[in-house]
Amino acid sequence: MLNLDKVKGIIFDYGGTIDSNGKHWAEVIWDAYVDNQVPVEKSIFRDAYIFAERYLAQHPVIKPEYNFLDLLKTKIDLQVKWLIENAFLPNNDKSNTYSLAISNQCYTFVRSILKNVHPILEILSKQYPMVLVSNFYGNISTILEDFDLIQYFNEIIESAVVGVRKPDPAIFALGVETLKLPAENIVVIGDSYTKDIIPASKVGCQTIWIKGPGWEEEKVDATADAIIYDFSDLKNIFQCE
Repeated sequence: MLNLDKVKGIIFDYGGTIDSNGKHWAEVIWDAYVDNQVPVEKSIFRDAYIFAERYLAQHPVIKPEYNFLDLLKTKIDLQVKWLIENAFLPNNDKSNTYSLAISNQCYTFVRSILKNVHPILEILSKQYPMVLVSNFYGNISTILEDFDLIQYFNEIIESAVVGVRKPDPAIFALGVETLKLPAENIVVIGDSYTKDIIPASKVGCQTIWIKGPGWEEEKVDATADAIIYDFSDLKNIFQCE
């Protein structure tokens, strides 16, 4: 159970937590595929999604100056290219319009989500030192600046920069070290049970799980010190009305 009286600092995850209200980004992009009537099954989309994620992890094609729309275009271009090359989509003008439409929809989605996120982060940042810990591509600062979020965080720990990725608990240990607080006085807020909650618990932090539509089924015994289902629920936890 969360002991709020002990909390003196906060570590936030970014992707899936701040920018999509607990919804895994594969699910956000799939919704855009459906809305734009891309004629592929979800299982095929998942293969395209995994291909693009692995490609980006292995090839430094994301530049530090890319904002989130640039990143989305790069990801979706890779997915659509894979779908065409593997004959799941025809190589025609219509297929080549999907990437821009999907990217724009997802970017607009984030903008809408952040309208409710900003006031909460502003209040929390005045009450606690806050660190962002994220698996990202080396451009997270550009994205935070684009979305006017960077001022809320005392420090940013990004996997591409520090060379450690979740679910390795070491990346959360870096967050604890940065905050210069005992781990039990820090709460980690994230959307992934396996990548946020478990490793944060291993280094001794308290945890808040924003539980939304995930990539995979969670274990039936998956839990955290507090579980919420909407980012706005943080207002009740931290009593920041």
